[in-house]
Amino acid sequence: MLAACYSSAGLSDVFFILISLLLVVILQESDVKWASRWDTYLLVADDQIHWFSIVNSLMIVLFLSAMVAMIMLRTLYRDISKYNQLETQEEAQEETGWKLVHGDVFRPPTNFDLLCVYVATGVQFFCMILVTMIFALLGFLSPSNRGGLMTAMLLQWVFMGLFAGYSSARLYKMFKGTNWKRIALKTALKFPGTVFVIFFILNALIWGQKSSGAVPFGTMFALVVLWFGISVPLVFVGSYIGFKKHVNEDPAKTNKIPRQIPEQPWYLHPAFSILIGGILPFGAVFIELFFILTSIWLHQFYYIFGFLFIVFLILIVTCAEITVVLCYFQLCSEDYQWWWRSYLTSGSSALYLFLYAAFYFFTKLEITKPVSGILYFGYMLIVSYAFFVLTGTIGFYACFWFTRLIYSSVKID
Repeated sequence: MLAACYSSAGLSDVFFILISLLLVVILQESDVKWASRWDTYLLVADDQIHWFSIVNSLMIVLFLSAMVAMIMLRTLYRDISKYNQLETQEEAQEETGWKLVHGDVFRPPTNFDLLCVYVATGVQFFCMILVTMIFALLGFLSPSNRGGLMTAMLLQWVFMGLFAGYSSARLYKMFKGTNWKRIALKTALKFPGTVFVIFFILNALIWGQKSSGAVPFGTMFALVVLWFGISVPLVFVGSYIGFKKHVNEDPAKTNKIPRQIPEQPWYLHPAFSILIGGILPFGAVFIELFFILTSIWLHQFYYIFGFLFIVFLILIVTCAEITVVLCYFQLCSEDYQWWWRSYLTSGSSALYLFLYAAFYFFTKLEITKPVSGILYFGYMLIVSYAFFVLTGTIGFYACFWFTRLIYSSVKID
């Protein structure tokens, strides 16, 4: 009995000593300010790898910039000078190269309404990402509050429907389209509808597992209200404004009869050039992509939005330059069907993104349940789809500016 009491008294003393030490630790002064108390957990120990990612991307951009400069300042300038010096009709009939297809280069492509929808969706994504990054750089969005970041991106997507409708209607009118309401409806429903169906199926799988991570029905209903209550009307307003505005005339008139495209060399085959064109944009961002995937799937903080903004700018420049280079080679080979290829060339980087996501799944993640694997690949499919429309739109507008520039610089009879 005495031994038990002594043991109890000893434990009480030990507990009292531990409490006292704990109070001393808590009450002692600290040099860390209260507002900066979480900075220790947000420190990045591998910032050198981030710098390596930036340097790697910059080297790719410099290489592409040198190629574009060589084409613009030497080859293209020589072509324009030669074409403008042609005086006789016999010399004009012997013209070769990209000027030869001036009567077909601005011919509307097949399924141009679908192209307008995808380009407009890319514009919407571009505006959303740009505004969200600016707010994050200014400190309005905290990386520790992931829900706030996703909410901000969702709201930006909804309100950027105005720019999507405007760009789709302008492009649709340039292709001599007349039914702007139909193109506005497709723009408002095509991409969000596809993503919503995939997201609903994935969320149903989570519901089936009775997980608390499932999105409630009320939240799903709120998303639908935002979609049809704000985004769709804004797309129609933007389409109305864009269709009413006058579009600029093409630098060259389009012939009534399409010109026959000669047989192309193997390295300019559409499938090969498209797949090659997507490698460099993906190579410019794949190192930073590792940290983003780690942040999403391994619950680590990603808050270096300065690095991400630089990588985003590098991605824009890379997509634009590689698409312009391949478009120039295509036109020199007398292939004037550049509309869809310009979009798919840079957009094919999304294929490499999805393949890298599969590699990341099998090498870094330890997911064994089938439902968890389906969720991973489903969400990465949505991300790759969004990356496709974003990079494709960048490449398309780069080639659109390039073709209008070169054909407005030569004398065309």
